[in-house]
Amino acid sequence: MASNTMLSLASTSASPLLSLQDTLKTKLKLTSSNHTSFLGKGKSVPFTNTKSFGRITMAVAVKVSRFESITMAPPDPILGVSEAFRADTNEMKLNLGVGAYRTEELQPYVLNVVKKAENLMLERGENKEYLPIEGLAAFNKVTAELLFGADNPVIQQQRVATVQGLSGTGSLRLAAALIERYFPGAKVLISSPTWGNHKNIFNDAGVPWSEYRYYDPKTVGLDFDGMISDIKAAPEGSFVLLHGCAHNPTGIDPTPEQWEIIADVIQEKNLIPFFDVAYQGFASGSLDADASSVRLFAARGMELLVAQSYSKNLGLYAERIGAINVICSTAEAATR
Repeated sequence: MASNTMLSLASTSASPLLSLQDTLKTKLKLTSSNHTSFLGKGKSVPFTNTKSFGRITMAVAVKVSRFESITMAPPDPILGVSEAFRADTNEMKLNLGVGAYRTEELQPYVLNVVKKAENLMLERGENKEYLPIEGLAAFNKVTAELLFGADNPVIQQQRVATVQGLSGTGSLRLAAALIERYFPGAKVLISSPTWGNHKNIFNDAGVPWSEYRYYDPKTVGLDFDGMISDIKAAPEGSFVLLHGCAHNPTGIDPTPEQWEIIADVIQEKNLIPFFDVAYQGFASGSLDADASSVRLFAARGMELLVAQSYSKNLGLYAERIGAINVICSTAEAATR
């Protein structure tokens, strides 16, 4: 009985099996037609593969990431040194990759002043309310005072606009955005060599840059003549990125007399000084001495940018604390 039924179904043109096959074919054709009309004639569907199973053709969805074209970023050369340090088994090894406070056990050292400040914050029980877009007002006030001195005329005359940033990198990125928006086409001069992130930050912001000579391998010192020559050749209106102290990566800073000459040239050529201050107090042990280069330019009445970071000098690596300061000629400009 069953065999006769099977034979009957197989020999009948209107059998359920053939009807099912025809229905599948029709649906698949409609699907293919819809894809074609949606994409345009001659275009294929990027997210489907067609597979054939005998007389039945089925469309199988394939997940292709929209981010397929994104390439892997190159490894960070500084962090690469730290990775090599961790992999080294020599007991006498030293990590020279990152300038950081460390204990004898090579663990990050938390400064006593930082612990005291954290305890004060806990005692006050400060809440987590949203901050203004420019950041914590109390922080912005004291970070500018630490940089310039509380009694500095630029502070007293309210000519400093300060915005909290994500450490040095975030603060520099804000400055780069400012340059790209309000000084289109202006070039930034950076030292050769410099901190690796400087070039990446300006590239990502679409700000052109060039290098000025800085390190002289013959003397293992500052190529001051080359530096001055290159700054003099810069187009008017260019920004000159200067390391306020503890130049990264050379550790070589201009003398006070050389800073005066650098300020002379920048002022004469109508250039805009742009300081990166990541080590205030860390270089000499004196907050005032390490800020003297920035204060020199401010004392001359020059408008300038200063990016700050507290990762190194206070050991706040994970906190991402920094600021960008814009010193203006008037309080009205600073407010805007």
